[in-house]
Amino acid sequence: MKETLATIQKMHEEGVIAAYAIGGAVGATFYLEPAATVDVDVFVAFETSADSMLISLAPVTSYLQARGCMLEGEHVVIGNWPVQFLPTSDALSDEAVAEAVAVEVEGIPTRVMTAEHLVALALQLGRGKDQARILQFIEAGAVDMKRLGEILARHGLTEKWMEFERRFPGGGA
Repeated sequence: MKETLATIQKMHEEGVIAAYAIGGAVGATFYLEPAATVDVDVFVAFETSADSMLISLAPVTSYLQARGCMLEGEHVVIGNWPVQFLPTSDALSDEAVAEAVAVEVEGIPTRVMTAEHLVALALQLGRGKDQARILQFIEAGAVDMKRLGEILARHGLTEKWMEFERRFPGGGA
């Protein structure tokens, strides 16, 4: 993981990617017990031009391929880890990247989404594994519920949270 995070951080420092944050299952491991996962999700606030909303990953893949990384489907293998670069796609993911926390892993600086943003994004996706992860966060006491409520309200997810609480009584706190 060290080589993977070092490469991502270097990409950021060299301007290949702008603001970024580790999310998904790997992001969750900064708050919870490690879970099995096959890849690292890196959310990136890619810049678009005024005349086009299209995002190109070509600068990312070119940079990494020039350094010996291999493309495998939607992943780029950095070190021994498949990495998926995901563009922020809405206000919630933009905010999650903007408010990511700086941490160090084996001396390597990186940025990780807050626990509250990871929960909000999992709620937004709503898959079974996402709901299980939300329960893990709640049971571990890793989430500031007041802050989560503010994030959910700001992004129109309050009703979805109430539905989650109905489905998992006691799971909402």
